[in-house]
Amino acid sequence: MLAAAPASRVLRFDSFELDVRAAELRKDGVKLRLQGQPIQVLATLLNNAGELVTREQLRAQVWPAETFVDFDHSLHNSIARLREALGDSAGTPHYIETLPRRGYRFIGTVERIGTEEAPPPVAPTPSPSWEAPPVPARSWRRVTLIATVLLILAIVALLVVPTLSHRAAATPSVRSIAVLPLDNFSGDPAQEFFADGMTDELITDLAKIGSLRVSSRTSVMRYKGTKKPLPEIARELNVDGIIEGSVIRSGQRVRIQAQLLYGPTDKHLWAETYDRDLGDVLSLQSEVAEAIAQQVRAQVTPQQQARFNAGRPVNPEAYDAYSKGRYHLWNGFGSAQSLNTAKTYFEEAVRKDPGFALAHSGLADAYFYLAAFRHVSPASSYQPAEDAVRQALALDDSIGEAHDTLALLSWHYNWDWDATERELNQAILLAPSYSCAHEDRATYLAFRGRRSEAEAEVAKSLQLDPSAYSAGTQLAVLYQLRDFSQLLETSRRGIASNPNDSFEHFNLGVAYEGTGKRLEAISEYQKAVELSGGDQDATAALAHAYAAIGRKAETQKILRDFQQKSASIYVSPYLIATLYASLDDKDTAFKFLEKAYQEKALDISWYLKADLRIDNLRSDPRYQTLLTKVNLNN
Repeated sequence: MLAAAPASRVLRFDSFELDVRAAELRKDGVKLRLQGQPIQVLATLLNNAGELVTREQLRAQVWPAETFVDFDHSLHNSIARLREALGDSAGTPHYIETLPRRGYRFIGTVERIGTEEAPPPVAPTPSPSWEAPPVPARSWRRVTLIATVLLILAIVALLVVPTLSHRAAATPSVRSIAVLPLDNFSGDPAQEFFADGMTDELITDLAKIGSLRVSSRTSVMRYKGTKKPLPEIARELNVDGIIEGSVIRSGQRVRIQAQLLYGPTDKHLWAETYDRDLGDVLSLQSEVAEAIAQQVRAQVTPQQQARFNAGRPVNPEAYDAYSKGRYHLWNGFGSAQSLNTAKTYFEEAVRKDPGFALAHSGLADAYFYLAAFRHVSPASSYQPAEDAVRQALALDDSIGEAHDTLALLSWHYNWDWDATERELNQAILLAPSYSCAHEDRATYLAFRGRRSEAEAEVAKSLQLDPSAYSAGTQLAVLYQLRDFSQLLETSRRGIASNPNDSFEHFNLGVAYEGTGKRLEAISEYQKAVELSGGDQDATAALAHAYAAIGRKAETQKILRDFQQKSASIYVSPYLIATLYASLDDKDTAFKFLEKAYQEKALDISWYLKADLRIDNLRSDPRYQTLLTKVNLNN
């Protein structure tokens, strides 16, 4: 028999304290991220400190009716997570000792705080030594009737209770899932990039499964290091299942421990540990994703199954460089320093393993975004980006994000609308839960004037990524549709949530200007310039608004500043064209629009149809000629 839990259920050992009632383990007063079965296992071991707790006893105590769980793997995972949290070792245990094929024993000293003594067991009533008197004959009929009723009730119980128990034990339905950032248990903070990379790739692999909705990277990364309860996270992300786990990197070996929980109730569904050589990391990631798909009974097509099984060995140094590249690409996204650092790491990965398709895909992204954020000229970035992404697809044409990047290049660089739509559709076909593809498709459809389709894509992207990034997609769609009234309402809501977001203030400025409120627009543009540190778009919009209310001297000053800066940094000729348009110098404005066309400035394919700053040019025949050149007259 296992010992009864103390009434207080607060147990202390060394610097750790377990509050079983609150299901919290703390070290030096700081709550550790440990939930579910590991906490229950620890409580059982602590309450029976110094004694063997058999595997059967743990199963009865912690997994009483969950026959659908792989008990061996679940118990192994729980003990492993406990040891990691406690800094313990199976080889030289300080707390949890393994008794092979029998069970476990807690060997530390446990202090019970505020413990009340359990009430003494109630002694059974002794059997009487005398014989019962004979039952009268008429009472036998009553006894027979009662026995018959009890027999019927027993039969009903045998038929009904197992069915109810089976239903209670059935795996909850999981149709949507979020992968929380994997914990870095390598003991080296420098390996954080590796744990984040493993999280990214697991999300990417799961996003390939069409029958499963998978939350985006940007949605889940805000929960890195969070102490929020899983049901709260599941509610915020609107998902059924939560994947959490850890990564241990030791030399050329990597171990992933993952568990699946039913988010609304924090119910444990599955757990597994995977241990591989670093060179097999791609196969390992696919194996974990495939196991999760099996556990949630997701429908995996033969094509998806083939992609899971197609993982190739990768040079470990190349994978390290690739992981660092992705880490810098997403952390500090948009900054010149982060993008250039990412590009350097991707180039290193390609050098060390030229057949590593994901490294080529990452390199294409770095080149593209360097141009998209105007850190370099399009001429120095677009062609290398296209070369890299085509090389990635030549090595592996099943990479959904690579098709999405090729779609962006087809849109902004080649002005090939058929190729853009084809590649966006292919990206979503290969990775139905890849939120970036839905976001890019939404803005592209709005750019082409296809409102209902664009709005449907926005809805999908918001399901996958309820973060501010997808909300930004909604703003971009409204901008492309020139729906200034709706843009005004949506931007106001955005600023209420993110008052220091320059992009929100810029869009609110556009909305004010589009609805005729120029003074309010100037105020918002000024805030956008200040918060962004002088963003060229916000500055050009401010110059246009100044000119619209007759303050052309300010517009001319901003124009001179742009021309001076263009000697040392890239300034889009399109933006200079908008300033000349604001000053009613149409000839010079078209001169710079032609230069932007020749350079293939991204602004051409983003602003040409929606931009308020060039509305006074639209009636000029030269504007229609420009639309024809970039295939926008069809």
